[in-house]
Amino acid sequence: MSKIGIIGAMELEVESHKAQMTVTNTTTRANMEFYEGVLGSANVVVVRCGIGKVNAAIGAQILCDCFGVTHIVNTGIAGSLCAEQNIGDMVVSSDVWHHDFDCMAFGYPMCRIPGMPQSFAADENMIALARQAAEQTGSAVRIGRIASGDQFVADQKLKDQIIERTQALCTEMEGAAIAQTAYRNGIPFVILRCISDKADNSAEMDYPSFEAMAAQRCAQVAIALANALN
Repeated sequence: MSKIGIIGAMELEVESHKAQMTVTNTTTRANMEFYEGVLGSANVVVVRCGIGKVNAAIGAQILCDCFGVTHIVNTGIAGSLCAEQNIGDMVVSSDVWHHDFDCMAFGYPMCRIPGMPQSFAADENMIALARQAAEQTGSAVRIGRIASGDQFVADQKLKDQIIERTQALCTEMEGAAIAQTAYRNGIPFVILRCISDKADNSAEMDYPSFEAMAAQRCAQVAIALANALN
């Protein structure tokens, strides 16, 4: 039977899951609260990992080591890197890159971690199910690359650099670490993002206005996906 690990960085990204699930057990690991239970028809473990790639990797590894999850879903919000994408649109990961990893001095391409693939590919079945779930919300949905780094992107110059490096649809701060952890553990994953801002000079104004809406919309998709996987 499937057991879905659902991980988000912030409380607003996981609060809908916790509110709708029947919690059977709560466990603390690394100062993170892991909520086990049933969400609809799905067995799930929900955790808020905190912001950034290190927090995300720790949370994802605990899901693998301590809870025996069969799939990992990362839910959250992101800044758009695509001009055709609007606030409230959904992105389902085809693959995920670390946009800020630099070992070029040792002969590696930008964004490539030595010993790791350049790109961490999401599970094809999860992508298809996530797309169906996202379309049911009425949102515009794109499948494509997501870029992660330990930076809130609110500068046009930095945005342009990330686009040039990765050709990603959106940028955020956790997905690549979760994808890399899932890859190393042989666990299928998908990253879900709802656009909260344009990742440019308007981001600091857009983000506070739209983060709750974007997080709620992404949570709806994650819940539907968990039940579809079950």
